[in-house]
Amino acid sequence: MSARADHLAIASRVPEGARVLDVGCGDGALLALLRDERGVDARGLELDSAEAGLALSRGLSVVQGDADTDLNIFPDDGFDVAILSKTIQETRSPAHVLAELRRIAPRILISFRNYGYWPRRFSLLTTGRMPSRRGWYHEETLHPCTCADMLDLARETGLNVAAAAQVSSGRVASFRASGFGALNWFADEVIAEFIRA
Repeated sequence: MSARADHLAIASRVPEGARVLDVGCGDGALLALLRDERGVDARGLELDSAEAGLALSRGLSVVQGDADTDLNIFPDDGFDVAILSKTIQETRSPAHVLAELRRIAPRILISFRNYGYWPRRFSLLTTGRMPSRRGWYHEETLHPCTCADMLDLARETGLNVAAAAQVSSGRVASFRASGFGALNWFADEVIAEFIRA
């Protein structure tokens, strides 16, 4: 099975041999890619026991736990890179989670669905209903936000934006160090790389 484009893009931003914590690692597909292709020391945290079990079956070091309450088990600067791949919007307290990750690692990679994407804006404007793939009540997103919202939250948490990339139709554009306002309008999803301020 080939790797997802967003996973490959995230992997391209992780230094070889880095100590990596993937929060909300799911079945471990991204962590396995990082271990096999980048030689990282891969660790994961996953809420769902079945998903954590799948990650463990890949030979990964994964702890079952909740990002909102269990990040305190990891030491200050215990990792070089922390990853939240499609996880931050599912947490109950995104600001707390980012603050904890800032403590744990100097570099953080986050991917998320951008609710500022123009077709979503247009859909809300014309239908008066929350844009969703299967109905708003099926969405796992607790905190729908725009790219601009996420960048503001990161800055408030003491993180600087190093680069970001647009993900649309399963394709990832090049990472850019500026022009984030365009991402707010034109990116279906965003991968953002943050560093400590």
